[in-house]
Amino acid sequence: MRGAAALALLALAACDPQPHTVTVDLPAGAVGDAMKNTLSEALESKSHLPLTIKAQRPVTLTAADGVKVFATDYRADRPRAVILLFHQAGSGKGEYADIGPRLAKMGYDALAIDQRSGGDLYGPNATVKALGTREPQPESAAYLSAEPDLQAAVDWAKRQKLPIIVWGSSYSSSLAFPLAARNPEVKAVLAFSPGEYFDDKALVETAATKLTVPVFVTSASDAREVAEAAKIAHAVPGGRATQFIPKAGVHGSSTLNASKNPKGAEDSWSAVTGFLRRVAP
Repeated sequence: MRGAAALALLALAACDPQPHTVTVDLPAGAVGDAMKNTLSEALESKSHLPLTIKAQRPVTLTAADGVKVFATDYRADRPRAVILLFHQAGSGKGEYADIGPRLAKMGYDALAIDQRSGGDLYGPNATVKALGTREPQPESAAYLSAEPDLQAAVDWAKRQKLPIIVWGSSYSSSLAFPLAARNPEVKAVLAFSPGEYFDDKALVETAATKLTVPVFVTSASDAREVAEAAKIAHAVPGGRATQFIPKAGVHGSSTLNASKNPKGAEDSWSAVTGFLRRVAP
């Protein structure tokens, strides 16, 4: 199997004499790491081209209510921590198709999930598709319905025996605060465009007051989002929250995608990298 995969990828490299980045689904642990190294060495020695193998694998979680939650696990060689990536409204794990591999290259395993409250903004949401047509819900209830999915990701992360970091985008960044408050295993939180998106307009701020871990908060660069993020950051006790106010920023984790935020993505990445290096060096 390993040889067949290498031959297939070598044929790709031979057809197009340019540096390649190839995404390969690999198993977890030492077997996957060995396969990744073997493929890289074989391809580079035969094609004489720079090659990056992005190791990732599909994961299926089961929420407490039995819902199957589909995810992609981006694997680091020697992970410092596992980062759980939660998407914004109308979206899916594809929101992290570029972010996940970059985090893995930095030394962090990253699990991006398809929450049941989502859509096809960045490609198909497999969890939503599997659930099929459902009765429409009010926005607040739809967002809160994803809480079991986030908890399933934390339960999976606990089994990885690594420090756990939760990362949310828009409504899921708000849910990250009560999630972290309920799970002492969570060592840090990153919240991209958090707000009081629920009927309980104090839900997020109240949860923030209970946190005892470092928190990174950022937003789009418009005044309303900056103020909403500041209110939540200030609720975190002990000066544990860091708010990054971008000169150029867009809503949610999309602020890190150059295609969505060409003028500010790298500045946001610099802030995120500094925070991660501090909380999980």
